[in-house]
Amino acid sequence: MSTTTWRDYLALTKPGVVMLLMVTAVAGMFLATDPPGMVPLPIFIPAFVGLSLAMMASAAINQIMDQKIDAIMKRTEQRPLVAGKLSPRAAVAFAVALAMLSMAMLYFLVNPMTAWLTLFGFVGYAFVYTLYLKRATPQNIVIGGVAGAIPPLLGWVAVTNELHPHAWLLVLIIFVWTPPHFWALAIHRADEYAKADIPMLPVTHGIPFTRESVLYYTILLFVCSLLPYLTGMSGLIYLIAAVILGAIFLVHAVRLRFSEDPKLPMKTFGYSITYLFVLFTALLVDHYIPLYPFIV
Repeated sequence: MSTTTWRDYLALTKPGVVMLLMVTAVAGMFLATDPPGMVPLPIFIPAFVGLSLAMMASAAINQIMDQKIDAIMKRTEQRPLVAGKLSPRAAVAFAVALAMLSMAMLYFLVNPMTAWLTLFGFVGYAFVYTLYLKRATPQNIVIGGVAGAIPPLLGWVAVTNELHPHAWLLVLIIFVWTPPHFWALAIHRADEYAKADIPMLPVTHGIPFTRESVLYYTILLFVCSLLPYLTGMSGLIYLIAAVILGAIFLVHAVRLRFSEDPKLPMKTFGYSITYLFVLFTALLVDHYIPLYPFIV
């Protein structure tokens, strides 16, 4: 095994994925402030660190359990465990340490509800999705998406210690966003998933059906993204952003559905990441700078 560095441990935690999820978690924290204001630092710091550690631990467990699959797929063949840069024992010890530290911080420094909900998400993604759903059904992303969609709820609960309906709207948006986001990637990597014997939708139902499914879910996402405005959670700034972002996503999905351009799946996948980041940024901007005072 080659010399292990801190970069190998960092790569084990999927920092890019964790960063995107933490954007939604932080958005949940600040959207929970009523009236809009700063999240108290004694809550924000342990919540931010605790949630980050939990997501990092979950990602590490995912890689530990997926070593054989990762070795087959070109996209993941350079991950630290597959490449021999980390031993499984070291990876397990690292993941357990992150998870325990996360739970302790959230339970004692934030609130128990946040800790228990985080544990639910951790078990759901790291074990239920990775060990069972991923290998059992082409709906793995849809069902497993529940665990991946809760970061904004965790952020909200960290601040308010309550399960507010508006927080569930944020969960719904990410839940519906997950299938078109991941299926676009799965179309691009369909041959690799087939080789790894993973029943992703393009493998079990074919690429044309998956293209249609991406379009239908993107339409549903467009509708769901309007709910924060329709329920009075957000104002015009968010509405304008949601409509524009959703329209662009629909253009990508329509092109993906009717064009055979091999570049479109990854273009759609890439835009989906931008979409979620900008949509949640718009939620925050609207929360703190409502447009209506300037137009009445």
